Amino acid sequence: MFMHNKRLQYTVRVSRPDPGLANLLLEQFGGPQGELAAACRYFTQALAEEDPGRKDMLLDIATEELSHLEVIGSIIAMLNRGAKGELAEGLDREAELYRSLQGAGNDSHVTQVLFGGGPALVNSAGVPWTAAYVDTIGEPTADLRSNIAAEARAKIIYERLMNVTDDPSVQEALGFLMTREISHQKSFEKALYSITPSFPPGKTPGDPQFANVYFKMSQGEAMRGPWNADRSFVFVESPTPAVDGGDGTAQVDLPAEQQGTLEAFAMRAASDPQSDPLTGAELGSGEAEADDPQQNPQP
Repeated sequence: MFMHNKRLQYTVRVSRPDPGLANLLLEQFGGPQGELAAACRYFTQALAEEDPGRKDMLLDIATEELSHLEVIGSIIAMLNRGAKGELAEGLDREAELYRSLQGAGNDSHVTQVLFGGGPALVNSAGVPWTAAYVDTIGEPTADLRSNIAAEARAKIIYERLMNVTDDPSVQEALGFLMTREISHQKSFEKALYSITPSFPPGKTPGDPQFANVYFKMSQGEAMRGPWNADRSFVFVESPTPAVDGGDGTAQVDLPAEQQGTLEAFAMRAASDPQSDPLTGAELGSGEAEADDPQQNPQP
C-alpha cells in the first residue's frame, strides 16, 4: 500500500526559472537512468523476491525512488514555472518567447509546447519512457549487479547535471539525490555479497576448460593487467579456431527427407562461378554499351 505525503523527501528551492536546465533534468525523470526506471526495476524485483530481507530492501528503495521522482519532477516544474505562464498567456513577442524557451541551444521549447512546462515522461532528447529500461531478469545475483551499475550510472548523470547549473539550491537538491544513489549502491552490494556463493550468477557452473581463460583477440602487443594476469587466467597469446578441438564448422544432422529437400534447393539456387551476367547497374552506367563489340564495332 502506498500513501502520499504532501511534503517532499528533500526541500526543493529554485532561485530562478530556467527552461533549458529543466529540459536537461528530464533525463532523471523519464530517461533510462532516471528515477522512474529505478523504481520500476526494484519494485518488480521485490515482487518476485523469495528472501524476506532482500524483499524489504527492494521495496524500501523502490518507494524511495518514487519519492525522488517527485523531487526531480518538482524541480523541473519550478524551473519551468515562469515560462509556463508566459507561454499560456502569450505575454512576450513570438521571437522573444521562443528564444527564452530554447535556452542554451536545447529542445526545451519542444517540451514546453508539447507538455506545457510540466515534467513529461521523456528523456532530455524527448524520447518517451519505455519499460525496456527495466532490465530485471529474475536472478538475484544478476539483478543486484545490474542494480549496482544502475545506481552508479545515475550518480554520474547527477554529477553532470550539477555541473551545468550555478543555482546553489538546485545543486543542493541534486547533490542529495546523487548521494542517495551511493547509499543504494552500498545496500545492493551488501545484499549481493551476503549470498554465498554469488559468482558466477545463477546455478549452473561454467565449463572449467574455459572459465579462467583469456583469449588475446587483437593483433599487436597485449596490455597485461589484473583482467588477464597469469595468477587468475590462462593467457592464450594466439587463439586459433576452434578452441574446443573441433573443426570449427557449423553442422546439423537432418532427417533424410529434409536432407533431400535441402539438397534440391541448393541445386536449384546454385550460382555459376564461370558466368559474367549483364546487370542493371552496368546498363544504367553505360559500361555495358562501351564493352559491347556489336554496339562499338572496330574499324
